[in-house]
Amino acid sequence: MRRWFRRKGKDTDQDEDNGTAPLVEETEPGPEAASGPGVTGEEALAEPEPEAQEAALAQTETTNGPQRRGFLRRWRREAEPSDAAPPALVEVAAEAEAEAVFIEPPPAPPLVPPPTPEPETTPAIPTAPPETEPAATPPEPGEAEATPEILAVEDLEETGEVPAEAERRGMFRRLRERLGRTREALSGGIDRLFRGRKVVDAELLEELEELLITADIGVETSLFLIQALEDKLRRRELGDVERLKAALKAEMVGLLASPVVLDRSARPWVVLVVGINGVGKTTTIAKLAHQDRHQGLTPLLVAADTFRAAAVEQLEIWGERIGAAVVKQKTGADPAAVVFDGLAAGLARGADTVYVDTAGRLHTKVNLMEELKKIHRTAAKKIPGAPHEVLLILDATTGQNAMNQARLFHEAVGVTGLILTKMDGTAKGGVALGVVHETGIPLKYIGVGEAMEDLRPFDAEAFVEAILG
Repeated sequence: MRRWFRRKGKDTDQDEDNGTAPLVEETEPGPEAASGPGVTGEEALAEPEPEAQEAALAQTETTNGPQRRGFLRRWRREAEPSDAAPPALVEVAAEAEAEAVFIEPPPAPPLVPPPTPEPETTPAIPTAPPETEPAATPPEPGEAEATPEILAVEDLEETGEVPAEAERRGMFRRLRERLGRTREALSGGIDRLFRGRKVVDAELLEELEELLITADIGVETSLFLIQALEDKLRRRELGDVERLKAALKAEMVGLLASPVVLDRSARPWVVLVVGINGVGKTTTIAKLAHQDRHQGLTPLLVAADTFRAAAVEQLEIWGERIGAAVVKQKTGADPAAVVFDGLAAGLARGADTVYVDTAGRLHTKVNLMEELKKIHRTAAKKIPGAPHEVLLILDATTGQNAMNQARLFHEAVGVTGLILTKMDGTAKGGVALGVVHETGIPLKYIGVGEAMEDLRPFDAEAFVEAILG
């Protein structure tokens, strides 16, 4: 019996180490059964007599046999709820693991994004043999193909040899876009007039004259152009409408061409900028000075508009943007005195160009025109020959009124050049033909936008081609 209790104690300790608690089964003799009913725990734990131990052991072996104790332990462990795997399952798993053969999995293929499907319109490119030169790769979807003209210019840009003709074509395309309204009014009307006509006669020329007058070219200028076409018609030089349109273009170019080139050897070169209110004199001065800066010249701005509120501040802001000095006085000062100080500063600082910004004035106001004449005389006293250039700013949206402005300003201060602004926002661009023809003053610049680069030197051929299509 002592041996039985010792084995029982060892099994209990082993179960506690494995995290399981022994369960007492009714079929297994415990301490109470060994000690009998009415016996306390201490008495049961006490060592029984040798005769009692031998009798109990003999009874156990007789009843259950020598395998009874091991069977009860296994049965008790299988019946206990535990997270651990049963010993039988553990033994089966161990045997399976011993018999299993592990195969090394193949390496995962690299992550390659799926190929982008090509558009249906893109032909398949055959694979070239190793000996031949690989075929050219087509452009990616969405990538615009360069035109032969652009490719040629880019190739020449790499060698530093960009032809002036290619640059001129690019400028012409932008000019054509900006003069779209004028082209629609003039070229569109001419195309509708010529549609279905095969013979050029006096009736067709009469209808063309009416169209030119309504396109703000002016009555006198329109009559001049039609007279020239009638002379060609009598000489049988206008066989069809295509020749008539080509002849009209040639007459317009000859009307606008002004080969007069001024000698800008004087330093400083004084430019007096005049015009009515709101035509863009201050902005145009800033654009002219910006062009001088790109040519390596030093411009100087004179704020002679002392009448309009914030006019001086506006010119100062433009001067800071383009890097040009500004000569100014307080608001209400004598404009002639400001011009005198500005020319003196130009001489002292060695400026290449001096731009004089004057106040806007209506050409019908006699007193304001007299003030402008005084400014002109003051500049001539300070620098002999100044102002070397008098530029009149005209708003193209005013139409035929621009001709009256040009006449009166020319009579007052002797305008040497015209600048037409806001050409991109009007269909009255044909006024350029009328004002040049009726005043004889050459057109120097046209404004086709608000950017610094949108003040373009006037090109008669490009202008006529842009408005006639």
